Amino acid sequence: MKFLIAGFGSIGRRHLRNLLALGERDIILYRTHRSTLPTDEIEQFPTETSLEAALAHRPDAVIISNPTALHLSVAIPAARQGCHILMEKPISHSLEGLDELRRALEQGGGQLLMGYQFRFHPTLRTAAAVIAAGEIGRPLAVRAHWGEYLPNWHPWEDYRQSYAARPDLGGGVILTLCHPLDYLRMMIGEIRSVSAMTATIPELDLNLDAVAEILLGFENQAVGSVHLDYIQQPAQHTVQVIGSEGVLNWDNTSGLLAWQRVGENQPHHAHPPADFERNWMFLEQMRHFLEVVRGEDRPICTLEDGQRALQIALAALDSARQGRTFTI
Repeated sequence: MKFLIAGFGSIGRRHLRNLLALGERDIILYRTHRSTLPTDEIEQFPTETSLEAALAHRPDAVIISNPTALHLSVAIPAARQGCHILMEKPISHSLEGLDELRRALEQGGGQLLMGYQFRFHPTLRTAAAVIAAGEIGRPLAVRAHWGEYLPNWHPWEDYRQSYAARPDLGGGVILTLCHPLDYLRMMIGEIRSVSAMTATIPELDLNLDAVAEILLGFENQAVGSVHLDYIQQPAQHTVQVIGSEGVLNWDNTSGLLAWQRVGENQPHHAHPPADFERNWMFLEQMRHFLEVVRGEDRPICTLEDGQRALQIALAALDSARQGRTFTI
């Protein structure tokens, strides 16, 4: 199989390394040379600076890891050509163009997998199964918290020039840290209402949404809140679900999942595998993508999932600007 990686920032490099780890060697790069990463590890791979030249290699699959605002400019031509697509999240910074992407996929016959890697987190998947099995009763409320100091993300570059800090590239904390807007749908159910407030962080010279509080209303009558920020040190990424018959807590730092039913003396625990580290999720995601490309499986996180997460994120941004609740 032949793979094209569009964009060679930190996530593009991760995808390259994971393809190599899984035995794939037929790889082409499409990049604009704006990355701040060293290039020594990609000298052996053909590199193109135009999309037309990159697609002329006739790749079977395209991994889209360029800035958010540029995703569809690569995805639509690739889909028309019949390529399977692994699309980094969020799918875009706007809903415009998604119908065209859907038509291009139908025309070309390729599949699209959204790059929400927390779908592959072992204990978060266990959490979804615990909730679905009714182990804590009916979910009533959920809280997700993700705070992480932006300057620490890519210490080798000026964070103010990174996509996460630039509105023109689809940055901002709501779009950049939108994973909870996807995995809460997996865990709790469909989201139907959204309201939000946001703040900037002048101390970091950021003039965009850098702190966000999002309130969610679920189709099953559960309510939820999502906190996101670019400032917290040390980082925190946690989820708590309160059910009618118990409570569940998940911590990304340790990977530990704990849940306890009312009346039980001790909580139940689930731990990640002994060899678990952050790349484990990306590697499992890539393994799944290879199965999709070979026609052995269907994407577990689809274009429709990507569109829905984007709708929720955009509704949160609109709510913060307009001061009202949106039904979606």
